[in-house]
Amino acid sequence: MNLRRFLVSMLVAVAASAGASAAERRPNIILIMADDFGYECVTANGGESYRTPQLDRLAATGARFEQCYVQPLCTPTRVQLMTGLYNVRNYIDFGTLDPQATTFGHLFKRAGYVTGVAGKWQLGAGADLPQRFGFDEAYLWQHTREGNAKPARYANPGLEHNARELDFTRGEYGPTLVNDFALDFVARHREKPFFLYYPMILTHDPFQPTPDSGDWDPKTKGEREKRDLKHFADMTAYMDNLIGRLVAKLEALGLRDNTLLVFIGDNGTHSSVTSQFKGKPYQGGKGTRTARGNHVPLIVNWPGRVPAGTVNADLVASVDFLPTICAAAGIPLAKDFATDGVSFWPQARGEKGTPRETLYTWYVRNGGPTPQWEFAMSRTHKLYRDGAFVDLRADPFEERPLRVEQQTGAAATEAVKLQAELDRFRTARPAHLLKPIVRPAAKKTGE
Repeated sequence: MNLRRFLVSMLVAVAASAGASAAERRPNIILIMADDFGYECVTANGGESYRTPQLDRLAATGARFEQCYVQPLCTPTRVQLMTGLYNVRNYIDFGTLDPQATTFGHLFKRAGYVTGVAGKWQLGAGADLPQRFGFDEAYLWQHTREGNAKPARYANPGLEHNARELDFTRGEYGPTLVNDFALDFVARHREKPFFLYYPMILTHDPFQPTPDSGDWDPKTKGEREKRDLKHFADMTAYMDNLIGRLVAKLEALGLRDNTLLVFIGDNGTHSSVTSQFKGKPYQGGKGTRTARGNHVPLIVNWPGRVPAGTVNADLVASVDFLPTICAAAGIPLAKDFATDGVSFWPQARGEKGTPRETLYTWYVRNGGPTPQWEFAMSRTHKLYRDGAFVDLRADPFEERPLRVEQQTGAAATEAVKLQAELDRFRTARPAHLLKPIVRPAAKKTGE
């Protein structure tokens, strides 16, 4: 072989190797969660009150799920989302994540990902907790300072960068600062696969002006000033803009085609917010047990991998996100890894998958041995532990509950299926969590 032929063959081999390497690189994963943001708030879902063009674009060019249900409050949902386990198995208390829990942060870090968390924490004040839960970097609100000590989250906020407390006093806006960190994170780590968990601060009360509001005041201090329900629409629009800003950054860096974006809400909208949804008023129901409290938007987008315009009506639970994003990233779960989740990654790709027939909910805000309520539900019916039975097609907001023992025909068959799901978890609460929680009298927490 002459020198020229040798050099050409070497160049071809190098190019092929580089192409294979690029093709084999695992995708970047960004999981975005809005705070107190129900299904009815997104225009693509039928909402008519708010401007959500960025979310609508992600839905139109990706997949939109119509039946995603979470817990009715933030910490319970965050615990399920991060661990893939129903609260009955590991929920301790409001504002707390079990120190022994394995999270999706751990799984991605072990798989070689750079991991980051940016936004609202509210899972314990230990300075190293984000790192202990698998995150290399953290830029957070309500991390080391919680309860009555928590600083403002919006105008002139108090944040924490890897537990270093940062207090802003020059008219900065908390959600923008967090978004700045997210943009910087993806830019700094563009040469390696990254996982960014982005639990946004917006759109939680207090409903205050954003920098785009006409009555924005950069001198605002604290969370009691300029509160007005009218600002919820501004906060929704600003949140949507921040998501668009992140997408634009990925595109500018050439990362968009290898990045999976997932967007959800952590629970229903605040009960003081009434929106127009499909031509009717829709009152939020955060903290309640009906769809007003736990039905949230879910959008999945990955150019070339998630077919544009996909709409899916399968049940999705908050425990399903851990196995789903691991499947998308090619991270296998060990056979002995405990999860209640079912991956919906096949459905996001337009395939049939293995849809869950039921989901289970065990909920109590402040922890303890027994739940405030417990139920199993399918797409059509819902059964509570106490025997209350609901036909969700005729009574979606549970205004006319039935008795399970009075059901016949198809409804009775559905009730048997739901009772079997409840029976499966009858003794699932671990022994160490069956003891009543004793709290210091002065302890208070926010939401």
